[in-house]
Amino acid sequence: MASILTSLGRTVFAGCVLLVLILLALGANFSAPELPFVFRWLHVMCGIMWIGLLWYFNFVQIPSMPKIPDEQKPAIGKVIAPAALFWFRWAALFTVLTGIILAALNGYIHQAFTLQAPFRAIGLGMWIALVMAFNVWFIIWPNQKRALGIVAVEADVKAKSARVAMLTSRINTLLSIPMLFLMVAQSWSRVWLVVAS
Repeated sequence: MASILTSLGRTVFAGCVLLVLILLALGANFSAPELPFVFRWLHVMCGIMWIGLLWYFNFVQIPSMPKIPDEQKPAIGKVIAPAALFWFRWAALFTVLTGIILAALNGYIHQAFTLQAPFRAIGLGMWIALVMAFNVWFIIWPNQKRALGIVAVEADVKAKSARVAMLTSRINTLLSIPMLFLMVAQSWSRVWLVVAS
């Protein structure tokens, strides 16, 4: 068991095997997999990683940086933050892609993107998620590359880039709250849809 848990790849693979075993034990029918459900599961998994990392940056890393001694900060800036930002931006992309595929498979992509009833809630959530993903790829990541020294710049540009990345990350944290609510509200309760429609 230790050999599985000491490798992230083996741990994830073991998690997938465990899922298949649980599904077999529950009598799952693998002869007719529902593609929309598979993409919903992938969408949720990617979304958990994306928003989880967004909240890690905003609730843990950013507030903790002033408390970390200067000699220890390079470990964050050179090792942890670049790795977290790698997973962060790719999780954002795959969350959006799986969400769009899911909407297409379920036949509501046009109604959602044009904010038509009864898909206004999820449509608005999708538009917010697209803004957030844009922020990740085209504002946060380029500024973080400068702030972390991945791209060499002067000290004043580095400081300004760090601030822009942080403020944009905070905007995404702000947007994540209504986005998540709208995504869940669409499939949970018609009461919320009356408000949104």
